[in-house]
Amino acid sequence: NLDLTAPKAVVLPLHQGGSRETRASSLPEREQASVTYGLGMPASTCDSAQAPARDNEQMTARDEVDRIVEAWHRERPELDVEPLQVLSRVSRLARHLDLARKQAFAASDLESWEFDVLSALRRAGKPYELSPKALLQQTLVSSGTMTNRIDRLTTRELVERRTDPNDGRSIRVRMTDEGRVRVDRAMDALMVSEEALLQRLSRADHEKLAGLLRTLSTDFDDEAG
Repeated sequence: NLDLTAPKAVVLPLHQGGSRETRASSLPEREQASVTYGLGMPASTCDSAQAPARDNEQMTARDEVDRIVEAWHRERPELDVEPLQVLSRVSRLARHLDLARKQAFAASDLESWEFDVLSALRRAGKPYELSPKALLQQTLVSSGTMTNRIDRLTTRELVERRTDPNDGRSIRVRMTDEGRVRVDRAMDALMVSEEALLQRLSRADHEKLAGLLRTLSTDFDDEAG
């Protein structure tokens, strides 16, 4: 049984001077009965002894990029490596996204590049067709690469070439019904995967992060266009 009449000790931060049990007599009785877990805070302000630890863990969460940046600071202290804080994380997240995309598209028997072309056609709306030039602009590949991709998609009967009614020398690329079914199914799976990647962020954080990335990517998109 606890002896409630015995003097109570207050644990004080060591940087305040003295031992952990000094100055107890100068505190009000209610505070003397409190234990501060070495944080300089009365126990009554904490839900439990574990609460400060949980808060600190959230505030000091570290990832691999933190360790990379620290190592470069140590090895090259004269070099400003702060851009790694952003761009290394973008790069590493891109790898996770690439894996999620491949898994999502596999269920529809599509490669990532096939999804890129088909999704561009799908977004165009009925009759789901675009010129090769428009596909180039949306997928950021060379003319030769796009010609090869259209050939392969045509062989798989996911797209077909049509003569442009306004210019007999040009063609249009139209998605087939099978292509639409596959890209829709792949899109459904992709949204589930991407939501899982972002589940630790609130909707407000989604919007804030999207805004920052938009600011960063706008110039690159303008150059590509």
